[in-house]
Amino acid sequence: MDFLHTMIRVKDLDANLHFFCDLLGLQEVSRIESKQGRFSLVYLAAPGDMKSAQEKKSPLIELTYNWPNESGESESYNFSRGFGHLAFRVENIYKLCADLQNSGVIINRPPRDGWMAFVKSPEGCSVELLQKGEALPPQEPWASMDNMGSW
Repeated sequence: MDFLHTMIRVKDLDANLHFFCDLLGLQEVSRIESKQGRFSLVYLAAPGDMKSAQEKKSPLIELTYNWPNESGESESYNFSRGFGHLAFRVENIYKLCADLQNSGVIINRPPRDGWMAFVKSPEGCSVELLQKGEALPPQEPWASMDNMGSW
């Protein structure tokens, strides 16, 4: 048995591609557009997983966008508390969190310990960020920053 992907339904494909690709650094592996089914599937992978993702040997994130109906209405999605989160190992958690914050992303659980942070995608999917290697020494403003919202 092989684990293939995690699927996330999105209402705003462009906003989610901006978050996952432009801000977090994931890359698009492939895309399927179905006019008959009225949906788009966009498969993403971390840069370090691109080769194995293209060979279909590593897990991917699938963003599923169901197109609005003829009257322009989109289906509503809610994340269940049972889903949990996606997790990514990052090179420098402080730099990434600063870049995300400067781009308007709320840091729900700041990296006070130099090791772990949580943010949310535009659709409310929790994303855990873990420092690669050892935890970085605590530093401000993160060390004294409070949690914001749920994560």
